[in-house]
Amino acid sequence: MELTKTPQSIPAKVEHIFLSPGHNFFGHHGKPADNHPRVEVDQVNCVAGRGLEGDRYFDYKPDYPGQITFFAMEVYEDLCRMLGVFDKTPGALGRNVFLRGADLNALIGVTFTLQGLAFSGSKECSPCYWMDQSFGPGTEAFLQGRGGLRARICTSGILRREGSDISP
Repeated sequence: MELTKTPQSIPAKVEHIFLSPGHNFFGHHGKPADNHPRVEVDQVNCVAGRGLEGDRYFDYKPDYPGQITFFAMEVYEDLCRMLGVFDKTPGALGRNVFLRGADLNALIGVTFTLQGLAFSGSKECSPCYWMDQSFGPGTEAFLQGRGGLRARICTSGILRREGSDISP
């Protein structure tokens, strides 16, 4: 995969990383959700073209645009305040990596690096109706246009919590 330059260097901090071994909502339309745990980890092995080791989307399908998902901590905090929900961890939103200090929508269509690993922002990670169940009523509507970023993994390596910079 050819790496392109981001418009600017964007500092970001990795505050949380979550994995889930199975799908709780995907493929469950019209049926009850599953109860696979969302496990917070300090680091994760990112495998180029395949996904995050231990996550439900690892080797899901070739060139899958959501090998890793990112979410902004600032949006999570706004969501908690807006809905008055303070008993849910960021993991309830079903995304993998929670960053502080990154404009995720600006990374759609851009290849960027985070902790020396390259990712290609593929598209917005759109919110769905299941989020109203997993986080709280009104979540799906609140997150329209700010549901996070789906990305492909371009280089393999370890991504760690308490990370550093996104740079070109």
